[in-house]
Amino acid sequence: MRKVVAVEFVSVDGVMESPEEWAYSYTNDEMEEANASGMAASDAMLLGRVTYEQMAAFWPLQPGGVPTVDYINSVPKHVVSTTLEEPLGWNNSTLIGDNVAEEIAGLKQQPGKDIAILGSGTLVRSLLQDDLLDELRLIIHPIVLGSGKRLFEDGGDRKALELVDSKTFSTGVLYLTYRPARREEGESG
Repeated sequence: MRKVVAVEFVSVDGVMESPEEWAYSYTNDEMEEANASGMAASDAMLLGRVTYEQMAAFWPLQPGGVPTVDYINSVPKHVVSTTLEEPLGWNNSTLIGDNVAEEIAGLKQQPGKDIAILGSGTLVRSLLQDDLLDELRLIIHPIVLGSGKRLFEDGGDRKALELVDSKTFSTGVLYLTYRPARREEGESG
């Protein structure tokens, strides 16, 4: 079965908004290698509407021949939205508007590699609560932003996670991989 894997750039204080304004100054060869490894492990993307619209306005305009550009523009993109009537015409985009949990569970049953989520905080929180998120990869940057949209906002339900891998890059960036903790039978909580 395929895994749904969220990859999120966040600040130390949990802000995920506009990483293009603060995250890339921490990029180095180690991070590029980790990014390439993640792209190689997935063959589809799952995006919320806002992230999709932002990416669709940028990536199709980038010149090809660069691995990240070629991957993002060619990979199948599944857009979760109840307000879009159809995707914006970006290559290989399909809309998931109804029965989101059922549709994503169906995608996980199809043959293939991982399904990656970039950004899309609302979608990530929803999938985590619905037990449809298999991994959460937090790329924590050594910066405090003080304000902005956070990955986990107040009011969410408690969800235990298990750390399964960690890396520290020379730039001070932490790459943490979590999986939802599985409760033992009879455990409450």
